[in-house]
Amino acid sequence: MSTSIVLTVVSDDHPGVIEALSEVIAEHGGNWAESSMMSLAGKFAGILLVQLPGDNVDAFFAGLKALESRGMQIVAQLSDAIPVSDSAREHSIELVGQDRPGIVHEITEVLADFGVNVQELETTVQSASMSGESLFMAHARIFIPPETDMDELQNTLEDLANELMVDIELEV
Repeated sequence: MSTSIVLTVVSDDHPGVIEALSEVIAEHGGNWAESSMMSLAGKFAGILLVQLPGDNVDAFFAGLKALESRGMQIVAQLSDAIPVSDSAREHSIELVGQDRPGIVHEITEVLADFGVNVQELETTVQSASMSGESLFMAHARIFIPPETDMDELQNTLEDLANELMVDIELEV
């Protein structure tokens, strides 16, 4: 029987981080199923899903522990993943506006109030071409429950966009 394990990894960014991690996975008969990784401020950060034979889990965890001596901080959690409801609707949200503290919280608070699950969130801050001010951009892939009133969600997001003075586009 295959076991799913979700890993989060943080270390100083340098060549060989992914190779060391993939070596431990391969040594224990594991499969690197899904991942998202990047370098931020000189640190390497990643999240990945590993699937491996259930009999190898303890040895795999010991192998991950050994990577700590190479400067990696790894959190590993077994997953008995419950798939997203087949009836949930997948959508995306795009946001662009002047950066300010709290913007992610205010948007995700609205989404949580509507029972929306944020599946993926990518954000970036860059200098606006004309003004030079910090421009915040976000893209989120979300799952909306079937019972959600889409008009009410859309209106609430539009009200928030006006309040924050940003553009929010819910792609339906």
